[in-house]
This record gives sequence, structure tokens and C-alpha cells, in this order.
Amino acid sequence: MWLLDKLLHKVIRAGRLVVTDHDGKVYHYGSGGSAAGYDAPINLRLTHPKASGHIARYPQLGTAEAFMWGWLEIDEPHDLRDLILFFTAQSKALGDKAIQPQGTFKRLAQKAVAKADSVNLRGKARKNAEHTYNLTRRLYELFLDEDRQYTMAYYRDPSNSLEKAQLDKKAHIAAKLNITPENGPKMRVLDIGCGWGGLALYLNRTYGCEVLGVALAPDQIAFCKERAAEAGVSDKVRFALMDYRDVTGQFDRITSVGLLEHVGTPHYPHFFEHTARLLKNDGVMFSHCCGRAGPPGFTDAFTRKYIFPGGYIPALSELVTVSEQYGWQVMDFEAMRFHYSHTLEEWYRRTVMHRQEIVAMYDEEFYRMWLFYLAGAEQSFRNGSLVNHQLLYVKDRTALPMTRDFMYEESERLRGLEEPPRWHLDPALKQAAE
Repeated sequence: MWLLDKLLHKVIRAGRLVVTDHDGKVYHYGSGGSAAGYDAPINLRLTHPKASGHIARYPQLGTAEAFMWGWLEIDEPHDLRDLILFFTAQSKALGDKAIQPQGTFKRLAQKAVAKADSVNLRGKARKNAEHTYNLTRRLYELFLDEDRQYTMAYYRDPSNSLEKAQLDKKAHIAAKLNITPENGPKMRVLDIGCGWGGLALYLNRTYGCEVLGVALAPDQIAFCKERAAEAGVSDKVRFALMDYRDVTGQFDRITSVGLLEHVGTPHYPHFFEHTARLLKNDGVMFSHCCGRAGPPGFTDAFTRKYIFPGGYIPALSELVTVSEQYGWQVMDFEAMRFHYSHTLEEWYRRTVMHRQEIVAMYDEEFYRMWLFYLAGAEQSFRNGSLVNHQLLYVKDRTALPMTRDFMYEESERLRGLEEPPRWHLDPALKQAAE
């Protein structure tokens, strides 16, 4: 316990944290008062003799696994999200090194392993996608919005529902593509990493575009095809279980939302080279991905091991430096700061609400792992240095209007076309629809 005790005394400066070790000995941290919005002390119990050492050696992965395995318990009225936000609100003042593996060798080893893990050859890329996205369909239904948008929602107002924020996100993206109702039916769009098909179907529904969506998770593609058939647009919105590297043809627009995090930095050159071949000279490519507000880094061990194997969140410099080598020009950039923290907070709330069903589908360890992923990701966007990058790329800078007015005007028009589903607000509505 001495090593964890030393670490906690270094990090916890405000608020109150009380830790009861497995042998009953109690440790107190913090100077009192409020921290991260929590006035009452947060009480932790370590239930296993190895818990404190496991947490102290690798704080991020060790804390996650201790929680997953039941070695770390949090007493009510607080929960895991409270603990993580309490801790990171203070540790950010000390910098990331306060909670990184101690010692130069350990940090270099982590970085080397993360770098090797980012090499995503075709077979590995498919396996990684299936690990992440081929979980039980019902799991995603329980915590995502009605359209299964598994990326940042756009909270124009933090009080908006998740469904409203996700619909506004699609309008925000569509507006940036510079498609009109007049030219939309003539356009062919490629959606790389199409998820569960929500954006592809939205673009077709809004503009009449022909859309090809590609992804590597079989169940995602099967679900996308079911949705297109149900909407009667299978001839216009097609989905394929395909690596983007195998796509051929020419497209007027290319979109990728939540894709580049899975590509891996070693493959950025091929991504930008291949997409440049696919896009027409007067076309536009839109990219939305999680990003670092600072310099390049590496993916933490918990995320690599349990959530997104092969994943990496890029710095803006990494994207721009590589893309410009293949003829791309960045015509627009937007850093979306706290939108994802609101999204993840709602995903966490819905996950907790469906605890019994998730445990029944998997087990208690999986449920705890999922909670740690959502709460940990939220703190990275709320208290850490992660943002979302939205970039518009062109090969010819005449492809877009001179000002950004077209984005604002079209986004406002699109927001007036659809209302989000309200089933989550009124269970009786959902039951009646079913």
C-alpha cells in the first residue's frame, strides 16, 4: 500500500478521498472542501491484497482491472464516474506524467508496444473491427441513440436529448459536404467505416444521393442492409463488408466518421493516397475523428487491451502533414471540444440504467469494463486533452464556396426537416410503435 499511498498523496490536493485497504486500515487524502463538484468524501474499499500494488504500478490499467475484477469498490452515494472525474480534475493540474507508468523505461516500453499495435494489416484490421463492433446488437441498443450513432453527438444545447444531439450531428456533417437538393441525386458518396448506416441513410434521405457504405464488422453490415431494405432504398444505399483499401471507382463525396482512430498512423499514407484516387477532382472529403489537442502520443494500455485494439487517436499535425503529401488541401477545420464528454455521460447513464440486462448478456466483469471505458473516455474529453477533429479536404480549392456561410445556412435548414425520435422520453410511445 505504501506505493499507492505515495501516489495518492501526490495527486489528491482538494476534496476528500478515503481508502480502506483489504486489511481494514484506513487512509485519508485531500485537504477537504469541494473538488470536481463533489463535497462529500469519496470512499473506496480495496478487497484484495494485490489491489494496491496493481493500481500503483500502472495507475490507468491497474485501476481499470481492479474495478473489473471486484478488487476496488466505491461506496454510495458515489460511483465509478464520480471517482474518475474527481481524480482527473485534480491530476490534470500536475500533467499526464502524474498518472503515467513511473520510470523512463516503462514509459518507453508502453510507447513501443502501442506503436506496434497500431500496425493494422488487412487481417488484423478485420479482427480488430469485429472485436469492437460485433458485440451483441442488443448491447448497443441499450446505450446508443435510436440511430445507433457510435460517435460524438453535437450538443448545440447541453440540455438536448442524445437523440436530438445525434440528429444535429448528422445535419452538421451534411451541411459541410456542400450538397444541395438539386445536385444531390446526381452524386455518388462513399462512407468509409459506415457503422450501422445512419449517416449513409441520412444523406440519401436528405439529398437523394447514391451511397456506398463499407465496414469490416459483419453484423454491422448485415444490420445496415436490413435498414436499407426496410426503408426501400437498397438500390440507392448499398453496404459492403469490405476494407476501404479494396474500394474502386469514382465518388463525388467521401465521408469517414470515427474511422481514422482505427486506421493506425503507419497506414495514413495509404489512406490519403487511396482516397485521393477515389475522389473526383472537384469532390470533397469529410473526416470526423477523435483527436489530440496537443502533440502526438500513444494509446493507453486499457483501451488497447480491452476496447479498441489497434486504435490510436491522432494529433492534428499527424493528419495534415501526411495528407498534404498526397495532394490534399485542408479547406476547413473545426475542433469540437466538450461535445463528446456530454455524449459519453449519457451513454454511461443509459448503461447503468440497463445493468441487469447487460450482466445477463455477458457478466459482471464485462459490465464493469464497459463502465470504466465510458467514464474514462468522458474524463479525457472533459478534463483531459482530447477533442474531436472535423476536417474538409479537397484536391481543387474551387470545390467549396469562399465563405463558411453555406455550412451555417444548410445546417439550419436541415435541422428544420426532421424531429428526433422521442421514444426514450416516453416508454409508452416505444411500446405502441412496437
